[in-house]
Amino acid sequence: MILSEIVVTIAGFGLIGLIIWFFFFSKREGVRLASSNGVQEVMIIVKGGYNPDVIVVKAGQPVRLNFNRQETAVCSEMVVFDDFKKSATLPPGEVVPIEFTPPHPGEYKFHCQMGMLQGKVVAE
Repeated sequence: MILSEIVVTIAGFGLIGLIIWFFFFSKREGVRLASSNGVQEVMIIVKGGYNPDVIVVKAGQPVRLNFNRQETAVCSEMVVFDDFKKSATLPPGEVVPIEFTPPHPGEYKFHCQMGMLQGKVVAE
């Protein structure tokens, strides 16, 4: 093996390591919501995923997540909150609010009906 092959091999393993770290070990902090008129509110863009996909709120205070679906993929046409027994159809181009109050600190996950798109609300 010549020097250039060794350098390329080491660089390749380094990139593989960075990719593994990014997808499995990096921690996303999420968007921290402030309360306005007693409701913690944020707009979530649905396009190939949820953006933002991690939302940090205060437990015991009402939350309103406004979903704006900007695509027509079948998977993103519905959002499901199992912990709150809520779901909503998301028509393209329309804003659909989902309201709930996290009763205690913890993670409350939401996802599309197929489970491919995922996000979570972290109540502190």
